[in-house]
Amino acid sequence: MRSFYRTLTREDMRDALALAAAIGVVGASFGALAAAARIPVALTLAMSTLVFAGGSQFLMVAIVAGGGGAVAAAAAGLLLNARHLPFGLAMGDIVADRWPVRLLGAHLMIDESVAFARSRGGGPRSRAGYWLCGALAFVFWNVGTVLGVLAGSAVPDPAAFGVDAAFPAGLLALLLPALRRPDARRVGLGAAVTALAASPFLPAGLPVLAGLAGLVLLPVGRGMSGGQSR
Repeated sequence: MRSFYRTLTREDMRDALALAAAIGVVGASFGALAAAARIPVALTLAMSTLVFAGGSQFLMVAIVAGGGGAVAAAAAGLLLNARHLPFGLAMGDIVADRWPVRLLGAHLMIDESVAFARSRGGGPRSRAGYWLCGALAFVFWNVGTVLGVLAGSAVPDPAAFGVDAAFPAGLLALLLPALRRPDARRVGLGAAVTALAASPFLPAGLPVLAGLAGLVLLPVGRGMSGGQSR
């Protein structure tokens, strides 16, 4: 295990901790919003531990707070997390070589851990980065959720402090190096335009899925890794 993490640099450690801290802040926002929506504490903590998907958890809380039922909330969360299917296909070899370990690693597969690993250039460094970022994110998210639940009654509107912006800002910082490539810029711009155009017409969370249409701008035969072979 020690040699596994020796493939990471100090900058990797710093970036992973910074990203996890931002995730912890957003986790606190989720916990506070769930408390304000009168979601049972046990259910809130269970979602952060077992679901561990920020966008889906916020969407589920919003649906329940708006009067929606549990079935509708669960269906919306599953639909929003459908993006993890292509993530799994692209990340399988990076996460692990053996299926039991891949199953464990799948629970840590969030936007941030995927982006963090892909930005490390492949090989052992990407694998170590994935597990480091995913593990730190899981711990910070759940700790943040607990703190948010405890503070929920004192902070009725956490979004007023702008903590929801920490999540996308951290992810954008990870993706900036990849945008040096023309194909990545085309896909990113296409995804952004599609998501923005869909925002007035689709419920919260679904425009992100619509942004997957930007992948049609990717040259045939090339992946987002720039065509490098493994």
